[in-house]
Amino acid sequence: MCLLPLGASQPPPDGMWAPLLPALHPVPEVFKDNCCKREVLNLYVYCSNAPGCNAKLILGRYQDHLQQCLFQAVQCSNENCQEPVLRKDMKEHLSTYCQFREEKCVYCKKDVVVINLQVDEHLAVCPEAEQDCPFKHYGCAVMDKRRNLQEHEQSALREHMRLVLEKNVQLEEQISDLYKSLGQKESKIQKLEETISKIEKEFKQHTQFFGRNGSFLSNIQVFASHIDKSAWLEAQMHQLSQTVKQQQNKFDLRPLMEALDTVKQKITLLENNDQRLAVLEEETNKHDTHINIHKAQLNKNEERFKLLEGTCYNGKLIWKVTDYKMKKREAVDGHTVSIFSQSFYTSRCGYRLCARAYLNGDGSGKGTHLSLYFVVMRGEFDSLLQWPFRQRVTLMLLDQSGKKNHIMETFKADPNSSSFKRPDGEMNIASGCPRFVAHSVLENAKNTYIKDDTLFLKVAVDLTDLEDL
Repeated sequence: MCLLPLGASQPPPDGMWAPLLPALHPVPEVFKDNCCKREVLNLYVYCSNAPGCNAKLILGRYQDHLQQCLFQAVQCSNENCQEPVLRKDMKEHLSTYCQFREEKCVYCKKDVVVINLQVDEHLAVCPEAEQDCPFKHYGCAVMDKRRNLQEHEQSALREHMRLVLEKNVQLEEQISDLYKSLGQKESKIQKLEETISKIEKEFKQHTQFFGRNGSFLSNIQVFASHIDKSAWLEAQMHQLSQTVKQQQNKFDLRPLMEALDTVKQKITLLENNDQRLAVLEEETNKHDTHINIHKAQLNKNEERFKLLEGTCYNGKLIWKVTDYKMKKREAVDGHTVSIFSQSFYTSRCGYRLCARAYLNGDGSGKGTHLSLYFVVMRGEFDSLLQWPFRQRVTLMLLDQSGKKNHIMETFKADPNSSSFKRPDGEMNIASGCPRFVAHSVLENAKNTYIKDDTLFLKVAVDLTDLEDL
C-alpha cells in the first residue's frame, strides 16, 4: 500500500514520497537526478491554447505562462457564475455579459445582481419602485413608492371607502336601468303575443272565407301574406326572448351587491380595529425578536455542548461512520465526495486535528478503495505550540469481531511539507493514504469491518517527546 498527498493519482516528483512513507515499511535510499530534471525543464513546448496563443517556451516556464496567457479559460470572479471565459475577454464579460454582475437599481440605487433585475425579482420587493394604489379599480389615481403605499392606504382609508360606496351606487343604478330595460322588452313581447293571437283569429276567418267565397288565387295570396307575417313575428319574438335571457344571465349582479355589502362591513371593522392591531403588531414584533435571540443562543450553546462532549484531548480519535451505504452512494454520485470527523486534540492546549475520508476513494484509489487522511486544523493555542507538526501518526480501520484484525498505516509527519505547517486558514491540506483499504476487503461479508451499516476509524498521534503546555 502506498501513501500519496491528497488528490494525487501519480507519484509526486523530487522525492515528495518521503514524508508519507510508512515507518513500518522502510525502503532503500533514493537519489534525485537533477541533471535529467534540468534537461527536461529546458525543452521547448507550445502553449496548449493554440492556435489562439502561438507562444513557444521552455517547459520550466510553462505554468508561469499559463497564469498570464490571454487565451487561457478562467472562472468568472462573480459568485454563482459558472461560465469559463478567456482571460482576454474577462473585463468585457464582467462589465457587459455576465448575468451575475451587479448594476444599480434605477429606483433604490442599490447594487443588484443583473439576473434578478431581468426577472423582476428585485422590483417585486424594491421599496423605491412606484406602484398603483390597490384601490385603482375603484378610482384612486395615486401612484407612489411601494414603501409609501401602506401609509397611503392607512391615511386614505375613508377616501377609499367613499370610492367603493360610489362604485356601489353606480352599479345599483346600472342594475335599476337593466331591470327597466327588461320590463320594456317583456312588454314588447306581450304585445307581439297579442298580435300573433289576433293574426291567428284572422287566419281562421280567412280560411272559412276561402272555403265559401272569392277566387282561388286571391285567397292563396292573402293566405301566403298572413303566413309570412306570422313567421316574421314568431322570429322577432324568439329573438327578443333570447336577448332577455342573455341579459338576465349577463347582468345578474346580486352576488356583486352582496360582495359590496361585505366590503362595507369589513371596512367599518378595519376602521374600528386599526389602532388596536397596530399596537398588537408592535408587541408581537418585540416578542418575536426576543424569542429569536433566545433560540439562537440556545442553538449555539447546544452545539458547543455537543462539541465538548465528543472532543478527545489525548491525541486519539475513534470515528464512528454510520449509514455507510448511503454515504458511499452519495460519494459515487458526486454529491458528497468526502466526509470529516469531529476534531480532537493532543492535549487540552495542544494541536487541533481531524480525519477526512473518501468512501469512494481519492486519487489513485478512486472507485476501488476507501481513502483516509490526517488533517492539521487551526486551533486556539497555535501561537504557543512548536511548528511544524512532527509527530508520528497511525491510521486504523477497526475490526468489530473482537479478534483485533485491524488494518493500520503509520507515517511520520514531514516538517518540510505544507500539510504540517502552522495553518493559515481553517485547515491544512490533508495527508494520508489514498489506497488505505480496498472496497473488496472492506465490504467482504467474511470480514467484520462493517457491522449494522457502521464502521469505526481510529487516528492515534504518538505523543512521545511532545511538550505539554
